[in-house]
Amino acid sequence: MAFPKAPMMMVIIIIASLVTLSLVYAAQVPQIDSSTGGRSLLQNNDIDCKSACDARCAETKRRNLCKRACGTCCERCHCVPPGTSGNEDVCPCYANMTTHGGRHKCP
Repeated sequence: MAFPKAPMMMVIIIIASLVTLSLVYAAQVPQIDSSTGGRSLLQNNDIDCKSACDARCAETKRRNLCKRACGTCCERCHCVPPGTSGNEDVCPCYANMTTHGGRHKCP
């Protein structure tokens, strides 16, 4: 049984195109590194942690403690949520980091 060459060639071209498109899409999806607490490998690592933590800890009474904890979290996660509290959904790594006692580490 012989297949016509033109339709067979079209099927091969379509399959090759679909494979190429799937490879291009896979290359553009951000890769997640589990060793960094879910931080994206494509996330911008150029953050000024000192300024971000100064803003985050602006209204606390224990400013030095807040800045120290925030600085540690910022160095590990490369992000600090905006505002003085809350907004942790913006930076899941920051929100999910805990102390040895199971309490939230990051202010």
